[in-house]
Amino acid sequence: MTSAADSPKRRRAPIGRRPAADPATAWVHREDTAAAQAKATVFTARLTIDVTPALRGRIKVIAFQRGVTAADMLRELLEREYPEAGS
Repeated sequence: MTSAADSPKRRRAPIGRRPAADPATAWVHREDTAAAQAKATVFTARLTIDVTPALRGRIKVIAFQRGVTAADMLRELLEREYPEAGS
């Protein structure tokens, strides 16, 4: 029978640094942040309206079919319906 004193000492595996972020992933996240900051400077007011769940569903489906976000589609609609004075 072998005792703990007779067996060779086990070495712990060294813990190293975390691997660096994938450059492509870092670039995508940087672009997302820049786009969000650019949008924030253009669209700074939030408007909340109450709609029925059915209308919300129709808006989301139509936006998806058009390949845009519901917010972008509604901004365009509001700009078209309520242009700036002199436009």
